[in-house]
Amino acid sequence: MSDKKKTTPAKTPDRRMNNPQVPKTSKGPERTHAPVTSRSGVSAAAQAVNAEKQLGNFESAIKLFHARKFREARDQFLRAAEGPERDVAHRARLHATMCERRFEQPAVNLRTAEEHYNYGVALLNTRKVEEARTHLVRALEMAPDSDHVHYALALVQALAGDFAGAHEHLRRAIELEPRNRIMARQDTDFAAMAGQPLFQALLYPEKKSW
Repeated sequence: MSDKKKTTPAKTPDRRMNNPQVPKTSKGPERTHAPVTSRSGVSAAAQAVNAEKQLGNFESAIKLFHARKFREARDQFLRAAEGPERDVAHRARLHATMCERRFEQPAVNLRTAEEHYNYGVALLNTRKVEEARTHLVRALEMAPDSDHVHYALALVQALAGDFAGAHEHLRRAIELEPRNRIMARQDTDFAAMAGQPLFQALLYPEKKSW
């Protein structure tokens, strides 16, 4: 019978002792960290504010543009063009160019009363009342006894809400040319004055009730 030496299996080393991947837990108190606001969040908020301001500048410029205040509108459009929204900035630059073309146009060279009258009536037809008034007043200064100029000025004053001025010019137009009374009765631009007793008396003198 042979003697066999008994071998004892080698002890497996504790992996936790030599494995660097196993994190060691700390029994100390847990640390709390204050919340940190990210820079991206701050920049996004600032961009939103700038975009709102840009849109406000663009809307203000549009109002000035429609009021034909082209220089003021151009300056406001240029401010809007500096904002973060690309689409708004692009439209603002286009409108700024349009404004520059408008106020760089040479002034209309009008010499005679008829030229001022015709230009004033063209402005009146597009409801540019104040500009129309300027040219019609100039036409009247050059030809004070022109019934058609008085009639056009009566229309301008009526549309502007100056009923007393409208009545005076219409009275003079009828005095110079009685057929203007018939025309005024059918003219819808005098609709705002329809309820005025003086206006009715001027158009319908045959009615004694006035």
